[in-house]
Amino acid sequence: MKKEEYEKTGLKCGLEIHQQLEGKKLFCKCPTKIHEEKPDYTIHRKIRAVTGETGEIDIAAEEEASKGKLFEYECYNDNVCLVELDEEPPRDINKKALEATLQVCKLVKAKIVDEGQVMRKTIIDGSNVTGFQRTTLIGYDGEISSSQGKIRIPTIILEEDSARHIKTEGNKTVYRLDRLGIPLIEISTAPDIKTPEQLKEVAEKIGMILRSTGKCKRGLGTIRQDVNVSIKEGNRIEIKGAQDLKMLPTLVKIEAERQKKLIEIREELKKRGVKTQEPKIEDISKHFKKCQGKIIQETLKKGGKVLGIRLTGFKGLIGKEIQPNKRLGTEFSHRAKTTAGVKGIIHSDELPNYGITPDILEKLNKHFDLSEKDAFIIVAEQEDKAKKALQAVIKRANECLKGVPKEVRGANKDGTTTYQRPIPGAARMYPETDVLPIKIDKKITENIKLPELIENKIKRYKNMGLGKDLAETLAKSDKAQLFDKLTQKIKKIKTAYIAEILTGAEKTIKRQFNVEINPTEEDYTELFEALEKEKISKESILEILKENKPVKETIKKYETISDEELKKEIKKIIEENKNLEYKALIGKVMQKLRGKASGKKIAETVKKLSS
Repeated sequence: MKKEEYEKTGLKCGLEIHQQLEGKKLFCKCPTKIHEEKPDYTIHRKIRAVTGETGEIDIAAEEEASKGKLFEYECYNDNVCLVELDEEPPRDINKKALEATLQVCKLVKAKIVDEGQVMRKTIIDGSNVTGFQRTTLIGYDGEISSSQGKIRIPTIILEEDSARHIKTEGNKTVYRLDRLGIPLIEISTAPDIKTPEQLKEVAEKIGMILRSTGKCKRGLGTIRQDVNVSIKEGNRIEIKGAQDLKMLPTLVKIEAERQKKLIEIREELKKRGVKTQEPKIEDISKHFKKCQGKIIQETLKKGGKVLGIRLTGFKGLIGKEIQPNKRLGTEFSHRAKTTAGVKGIIHSDELPNYGITPDILEKLNKHFDLSEKDAFIIVAEQEDKAKKALQAVIKRANECLKGVPKEVRGANKDGTTTYQRPIPGAARMYPETDVLPIKIDKKITENIKLPELIENKIKRYKNMGLGKDLAETLAKSDKAQLFDKLTQKIKKIKTAYIAEILTGAEKTIKRQFNVEINPTEEDYTELFEALEKEKISKESILEILKENKPVKETIKKYETISDEELKKEIKKIIEENKNLEYKALIGKVMQKLRGKASGKKIAETVKKLSS
């Protein structure tokens, strides 16, 4: 679709970006290291929804708690303490994380609160041991520019990250607490974004602003984007967990199309005169005694039942595609799965897949007294789970009469989305009583130093002689600060060469020699100082780094030799290899003297002495 077409559909998008920060956790002194090895210990919890200070129970919390899930938490001795386990009150807020958030507020021209009130946001999916997330509004009424106009930023929030989801096995979900409590900056935009392409542009700009602070974590999972999407006559859908910037436009395009199709279904139901319905959930197991379908056979053998409902006026609509390879029936199925934990549903628009013969179909049509526009839904499971699943389907079917239900959906790799839960209500937020309000007076905000924006850094690097791609790579990397320090000291080496080594050496050594190196700032400084004084040659740089030891310990054996020594060594090699051609001879010399002099000088000397 073109911009004008999106305007016609009334597309509106808002963005929430969550960025992890380096350093310690937000409310304790634990490090923010992520572990992949076996945990030191585990704990178990069950979480229940309770009435908040407003006197209401949050709608999303109530739905999640009704599932009665068990949560297992994997813990490590070095980065999980009693605060994460909810056995001890939180400490004071992390001052460095607060400082980074204040920097971001200033960079987006936001107003800063006089006093930060830590709040508890109800989280009932088990990803927080406490059942809530601590979150604090720091800035408001900010803005950034985009190619299609100004984008308002209503809130900048500092909050703690949730635990990492590891796996779900039946009724038990396993989380890892190494991530719980890592500081997160959340930047939310107003729904001012009008096209998928503009969404990507805004996300990139906010990401660049965040990285400009120099305090952000890097790598997969350290930044997450949630997208709010709606169209005319549709509803706000919150899409969680979009990690790939390139996929953002696709997510929006598919969601806009999904909402359009749901509105079409609503209109068709109106034409058919369909009203809100509460169909009876019926036991239809007797009709499936001769069914060859594997799912149904196994359920009946285990003492389960086949339950079903009639959906008046839904024939042909349940099988209607509303996302690529996903139908309205998929929506019904996901609602049943998340609510009752069933494996899926069977509906009358897709019967040949389940071993339902024409004979069984005839019996079902008669049993449900179906007209030509009616459909039925079947669930084969233990009776209580099957009932719960069908109740969820009935609720979702009735929502079709309104068009697009407000809900939280998870982003899939192909750009489609899957139902997760209802959009939480206002009842989910209440004050945190274990943390004092955070005073943010004028003196604190005036002392906050603004970092150089990455886009400005790129321009400066280009003016220093770096190509566009190299300037961008360096400015976005964690080596930019070191580059600035080195280029202030080192004047005889080209800035582009320093940038290439800082941004590329580690990857090159990993690719060529399968060695992972992690040179320190001191290592790089020693290296370039020696190169500037001509103690080593450029050819020896990768060889020195490849040793993966402190540079001061290894640099001695790579020091260059004098011109006289070079001639003497080359003469000796020529004498020992008189029959070799020039190219082979060069190879022999380089093998022995690589790094002891520049490649150019070695080649010139070999040519001179061998002619």
